[in-house]
Amino acid sequence: MHGCERRAFVAEMTLKYCAGSARKAESLFGWGREMVETGLGEARAGVVCLSAKPLTTGRKRWEENYPEAAADLRRLAEEHAQQEPSFTSTVAFR
Repeated sequence: MHGCERRAFVAEMTLKYCAGSARKAESLFGWGREMVETGLGEARAGVVCLSAKPLTTGRKRWEENYPEAAADLRRLAEEHAQQEPSFTSTVAFR
């Protein structure tokens, strides 16, 4: 489990077994207190917190590693595509 799914589980277990105490959950289960508090806040408010971490970490997209090759492939694809005759859509088709 990752992200909001994990925080929802942690919040549920904290409410059930630790009377909603993030400190007790930290000592009993070994979970990070900040994550538990975030999960409890999400459960209380009904709002899911989104993180920017997945956008800034991990493997880069192929297009970012090879921008010249990506531009060449895009150019080749556009040469063989045409616009829809009615111009009601931005999608090109062959």
